[in-house]
Amino acid sequence: MTAKKGKAIIDRDYAISEIDPRLYGGFIEHMGRCVYGGIYDPQHAQADENGFRTDVAALVKDLNVPVIRYPGGNFVSGFRWEDSVGPKAERPVRMDAAWKSIETNEVGLHEFTDWADRIGSEVMMAVNLGTRGVEAAAQLMEYCNVAGGTALSELRRSHGRQEPYAYKVWCLGNEMDGPWQICNKSAEEYGTLARETAKVLKRIDPSVQLVACGSSSLKLPTFPEWDATVLDLCYDEVDYLSVHMYIDNAENDLDNFLVKGISMNRYIDSIVAACDFIRAKKRSGKTIMLSFDEWNVVPSTWKTNNAEPWIIGPALCEGEYSMADAVVFGNMLISLIKRSDRIKIGCLAQLVNVFGPIMTIPGAEAWKQTVYYPYLHASMYGRGTAVPVQLHVPEISTKDFAGAPLADAVAVHDTDTGEVTIFTVNRSASLELELSYELRGFVSLEFCEHVALSHGEAHACNSPGHSDNIVPRIQNTYEVKNNQFTATLAPVSWNVLRLKPREAQAFVEEG
Repeated sequence: MTAKKGKAIIDRDYAISEIDPRLYGGFIEHMGRCVYGGIYDPQHAQADENGFRTDVAALVKDLNVPVIRYPGGNFVSGFRWEDSVGPKAERPVRMDAAWKSIETNEVGLHEFTDWADRIGSEVMMAVNLGTRGVEAAAQLMEYCNVAGGTALSELRRSHGRQEPYAYKVWCLGNEMDGPWQICNKSAEEYGTLARETAKVLKRIDPSVQLVACGSSSLKLPTFPEWDATVLDLCYDEVDYLSVHMYIDNAENDLDNFLVKGISMNRYIDSIVAACDFIRAKKRSGKTIMLSFDEWNVVPSTWKTNNAEPWIIGPALCEGEYSMADAVVFGNMLISLIKRSDRIKIGCLAQLVNVFGPIMTIPGAEAWKQTVYYPYLHASMYGRGTAVPVQLHVPEISTKDFAGAPLADAVAVHDTDTGEVTIFTVNRSASLELELSYELRGFVSLEFCEHVALSHGEAHACNSPGHSDNIVPRIQNTYEVKNNQFTATLAPVSWNVLRLKPREAQAFVEEG
């Protein structure tokens, strides 16, 4: 196999930011089989007393997902929150126009929040600014966040929830620029509505953080004017701007696909520039942070609508993730960590079945897609301070990207333990990469492990009954001298390289 060589320099003095744990959040929408047939399946042998699958809950809990956005997504633009509370037997069955599905409302606010509590996640609530507006949003917040003594807070208490849900982060609608959205709006219309909704919500609960809708896609003709116009109207009232991105291999061009993470970096730079332009225009001392609350790779085998309409839990946007998909997915995680100075919330869309790292089969065990593992590794080892990696590696040119580096990487320093984790992807379809790492400014380190996700075939997938086809494997242990070592990275691979302070020395934080 042809091997290329490169160098990676990691200097602690150039730390990016402390990483907000919410960067590793998730997303559950009433869409397809994400809820019904996904996290919730009362007929399944592993369903608990509330109808939720314990095997699915365990896989989500293992990911340590700090926050989950709910209940949508496109679904929220037609969401009637009153339908999702109170006795189940009295809840109406509705047509969901967003996904042409039947919504039974068996899983509502109470059930979902209890499930999130059990897996250790907070709920990031979204309000309907499509078919509804300020009044409905204010009523929902009163029901959820007010302790008692008012009509709607007492209604919640009568429904069995004595203490408020106390949701901390609220999304002001979803993708309101998208022509696919129910009651989408112009930037002027939405910016005004978001501002007025935000004013009322913060009067009800001043402690909440609010997320305004940014551009749904860099491919829309309104990007990035939409973001600037919306923020011009609601900058003082909101805390985050929402951004979404899905990367696909629609062209069936492997080389081009493997470096598409570059487009995510460009997208982030453009959004940050739009935010900071409005800050400068307003002479504001406030910095708007980003909530990247929908991001994912579209699986190579996905189907847009692979089920008949107007049924409960149709199979939508399902497919098997390949090894190449996992590398691009890992590259997106690296991009999020690199910009953790501005991205404080990230929500993988979605957690189960719908573009999910976790898949379910009726009556059978849940199984893990290839992308489950980079997500798991980042959540496990990506807590701490992000540190940039200066890469000097060979480049390739593809259809959309000239001079694309063969690798991408970021490091995370746990200042409590002194451990350093380096996430690296080899984006070459055929070239092995011998990468020499040099760590500067850290205490003397020794090697812990090199965990790699790779396969000889870039298009190989995990599948039902073959979910262990692609799993992480421990690679070689490398000798570290003067905080330098060299690792070999397979083509189309996700790599986790972990180091710790030498056992012979007591760890003392420097600086």
